[in-house]
Amino acid sequence: MSKIPLTVAGAEMLRRELHNLKTVERPAVINAISEARAQGDLSENAEYDAAKERQGFIEGRIVELESKLGSAQIIDPKNLNADGRCVFGTTVVLEDVNNGDVVTYQIVGEDEANIRQRKISISSPIARALIGKISGDIAEVQAPGGVREFEVVEVQYI
Repeated sequence: MSKIPLTVAGAEMLRRELHNLKTVERPAVINAISEARAQGDLSENAEYDAAKERQGFIEGRIVELESKLGSAQIIDPKNLNADGRCVFGTTVVLEDVNNGDVVTYQIVGEDEANIRQRKISISSPIARALIGKISGDIAEVQAPGGVREFEVVEVQYI
């Protein structure tokens, strides 16, 4: 089984979700199923059907999270020694070569990616273009509007 890269914060986020599903969501849906059963005829009971569907989702997500956490390779960017190179977990300050806009991204795992928080997935085109680059390098990113160039201003291990 292949390892799934996660930052320390990403692994903690998944652990919190798993804990919530097991301790809050699962008991709540079991209670909802019991209440729906108490109403009698299950063949036309929409509450029962909805609760069973929700239970299936919760159980599936629990299995998925346990699997991901079980095969996770947790990486703490503070402990990396990558000689100034962009690697998984690093925070990268970029400057758009065309318009001078400066943006900062952290390269994270699939489950952690959130563009609003400036966290990009390791499998995204921009992250793939950045891997291995050092400060001063130019990364060419294939974007929907064509190739964009970014200069790596700084690589941080925070």
